[in-house]
Amino acid sequence: MNRLLLRTKARLRDAGKPVAEAAVGALTIALLRTTRYFDPDKTANFFGRVTRFIGRRLREDRIGRENLKAAFPEKSPEEIETILAGVWDNLGRIGAEFAHLDHIWDYDLDQPDKPSRIEFTPRTKQIFDALRDDGKPAIIFASHLGNWEIPALGAVAHGLDCAILFRRPNIESADRAIERIRAVKMGTLVPAGREAPLKLAEALQRGQHVAMLVDQYMGNGVEVTFFGRKTKANPTLARLLRQVECPVHGVRIIRLPNHRFRAELSEEVKPARDASGQIDIQGTMQAVTDVIEGWVREYPDQWLWLHRRWR
Repeated sequence: MNRLLLRTKARLRDAGKPVAEAAVGALTIALLRTTRYFDPDKTANFFGRVTRFIGRRLREDRIGRENLKAAFPEKSPEEIETILAGVWDNLGRIGAEFAHLDHIWDYDLDQPDKPSRIEFTPRTKQIFDALRDDGKPAIIFASHLGNWEIPALGAVAHGLDCAILFRRPNIESADRAIERIRAVKMGTLVPAGREAPLKLAEALQRGQHVAMLVDQYMGNGVEVTFFGRKTKANPTLARLLRQVECPVHGVRIIRLPNHRFRAELSEEVKPARDASGQIDIQGTMQAVTDVIEGWVREYPDQWLWLHRRWR
């Protein structure tokens, strides 16, 4: 009898999954479309307040707190809670900003003194111009810091030819809506999957720049140290370097007050090599992880602590 009941529950769950996914997909599309009718700054403020309220009641809030305690054992409980509130606020703002991606990057090269949401240092501009104009491929990595959707906008807006690795949402209808928004001014999108490494390597061989987020935990990845604890990093970046050696730079978008952002490119991150001179996968991913840790230590309330980072 119990076995029959379990089978019945499983069948009902499987039968209801497409309906639930369709409902979530429809809600996502409606939310994105509706958000575009409202002022982006006011909407970002509202979404930030909503996610701070709702997020503190979700399981991910506990995960984020545990991650922060592990990363910053020296911080008081009050400091941890302040950081965590900022994490939820940042996440809500990203959701609102996503619906307005087609006009968030408003920096005008012809009128650099014109008021803009975006600022960057002369050194970042120098590095960017060199990457754009040298005719060579490069790998550019980012993390879930600030608004991680924005770097692709800047790349395309200022002529940097990019192939961007991204992960599709699990719900097909939501995926189509999100991809339409991302495709506006975000370069060549390469969905994660078995064929992605080949497509990215081909892009590098053609002289394109390849961009990817690299701070996700990956169970079958290579071991690196992050905030003094062992974790697993996705080795795709280092494996691509073994096929096509090229410069590696990091990019981050820091959230500033008054709905503004600062874009920063890192200096070149030199890969590690083994005794034979070949790219060392683990050592190279450790070098990249060290850069990301430095970024997160500066702006811990802007990084996505809400998923397990150490398993």
